Amino acid sequence: MLTAGGGAFAVASLGPDPAELPVRTLTQTVPSLVEGSTLADLTDLNDFSLYRTDYTRASDTAESLLQRLGIADPGASAFLRSNELARQHLFSRNGRLVSAEASNDHQLRKLTVRWIQDETSQNFERLVLERDANGKFSATVSSAPLTTSTRLAGGTIHSSLFAATDAAGLPDAVAVQIADIFEEVNFHRLHKGDRFSVIYETLEADGEFLRSGRVLAAEFHNRDKLYQAMWFQEPGKRGSYYAMDGSSLRRAYLSSPVEFSRVSSGFAMRMHPIHNTWRKHLGTDFAAATGTKVRTVGDGVVEFAGWQNGFGNVVFIKHSNSSHVTVYAHLSRIDVKKGQPVEQGQSIGAVGATGWATGPHLHFEFRVNGVHQDPQTVIAKSEANEISAKVRQQFKQHAEFMHMQLASAEQIRQASAQ
Repeated sequence: MLTAGGGAFAVASLGPDPAELPVRTLTQTVPSLVEGSTLADLTDLNDFSLYRTDYTRASDTAESLLQRLGIADPGASAFLRSNELARQHLFSRNGRLVSAEASNDHQLRKLTVRWIQDETSQNFERLVLERDANGKFSATVSSAPLTTSTRLAGGTIHSSLFAATDAAGLPDAVAVQIADIFEEVNFHRLHKGDRFSVIYETLEADGEFLRSGRVLAAEFHNRDKLYQAMWFQEPGKRGSYYAMDGSSLRRAYLSSPVEFSRVSSGFAMRMHPIHNTWRKHLGTDFAAATGTKVRTVGDGVVEFAGWQNGFGNVVFIKHSNSSHVTVYAHLSRIDVKKGQPVEQGQSIGAVGATGWATGPHLHFEFRVNGVHQDPQTVIAKSEANEISAKVRQQFKQHAEFMHMQLASAEQIRQASAQ
């Protein structure tokens, strides 16, 4: 029965009743497909490819890497050991994406290694080792543009932020950014049931995930308080994080040069651990493991990068305000050179114990016109990055879109929790 307007219409079949149609049975002999044939004949599986993906380890040898990829091929092992490109880009390298194509008898057909040379690069590098029809291997290295995509995720805190992001399948780099964005939240003392939603970039090569990019928007529910942030870049200016109402979450300087760390010694009088004398500590020490990334707290230019007596490996950075200089000492390594421009948050080295140090930590100083100042005081008073009036409407529209995206991420979190 169909209805429309104020009437009703009945639809009737115009053909004969199927139950009254005659029935006829046909019988036909079908020859067996199995008799006298092998499984390979039937399925045509004499030649097929096996695929596996893993990540390189610094301790890898040709044999251990291929074994982990399910390949048993002495010829391929010999080529990897002898080829200069393979030795240069594959071994003693940690975390590079490696994909293997092998035959059904586990002989290597093609090995592809992909990686990003440095954090600022817009391209990825690709090493391809391939066997031709004659069984001969060749190796080539090429470069191609990275592709960027966006992912949404959410999680619930049961013990720690990193445990929650691991459970949600998020890279550690995203967790670090969340902690960095919401500096007001004490991530060392979270509460069970706290939750977060996040939108972040991924950098991909040939459709394969290489690493996470920037967090584009995030929200964190800490007990009864909601924190929200999104990335916005005004034309002609550096991008920064803002609350949804447009207030800036970033000042001219980051609150810490070491991500997710704790202060072990502040800007105050103390007993010097080396000289055993009571003297003023002219900086702030951050406790962290050797190798932990050290970042510049603000934009500037490297004024000095090298060795200095008690400082050991040290970097001096002169900031946009030319009267401000920050110092990063006791580094295990230095990743920048004198005269190099650096941006806020950029890695400049790693935590160590060089110079006069009793253990691994970062000694951080803030000097204004050559005079030592308490870093936390100077940073707290630094100016915020405000949005100009001419882009307020554009910001509002972008904030509305990100708000909807965060709502979608929250739905994903709720669905995964069920």
